[in-house]
Amino acid sequence: MSGLLIHDLTVIYPGKAPVTAVDHVNLSVGHGEIVALLGPSGCGKSTLLGAIVGTIEPASGVIAFDGEDVTSTPIHLRGFGLVFQDGQLFPHLSVHGNIAYGLHDLTKPHRAERVSELLTLVGLEGLGGRRVTELSGGQRQRVALARSLAPRPRLLCLDEPLSSLDADLRSRLADDLREVLTASGTTALLVTHDPAEAERISGRVLRMEHGAIV
Repeated sequence: MSGLLIHDLTVIYPGKAPVTAVDHVNLSVGHGEIVALLGPSGCGKSTLLGAIVGTIEPASGVIAFDGEDVTSTPIHLRGFGLVFQDGQLFPHLSVHGNIAYGLHDLTKPHRAERVSELLTLVGLEGLGGRRVTELSGGQRQRVALARSLAPRPRLLCLDEPLSSLDADLRSRLADDLREVLTASGTTALLVTHDPAEAERISGRVLRMEHGAIV
């Protein structure tokens, strides 16, 4: 199976009364496909995303990419990117500095070329020298997207990336986000509670309830 393959994945939060947050989930995302996980708060979709990128340890099951089992692979070796709902940008760095943050393996000219390419892709040409604190909410999310795409991740996970924006801006950025992901050929898994956003951005929508895909 090429792309992402999740088999029988379970995540349990320990405690006096252990909680099964992800319950025997099976999921596949092919190369270049954009898939949305749709569901209400507490249904397990963000926990599933965390297990995939490696921030949460599953109790059982397999996470594989292109046939390689990455269930126990450290986060920085999985080749997966993550976009948070608030962007989590570095306020002391410029737009250029944020986007170039994960490109230390490139020479300075190649870093500059990649950043310029991404600024064009996300519609922020000419803003590389701007401080991120001077940007609008929509612009900051574009920077966060560009930063995540910069190292060319083989899978990009997006956790409610537009939820902090107002409704009108969220709708416009949803279309832009789909265009950027499609233009870059990025394999993506989106988590959202908004049905319209899920349908606007993704090519396939999966609904989660009580830790399971239904």
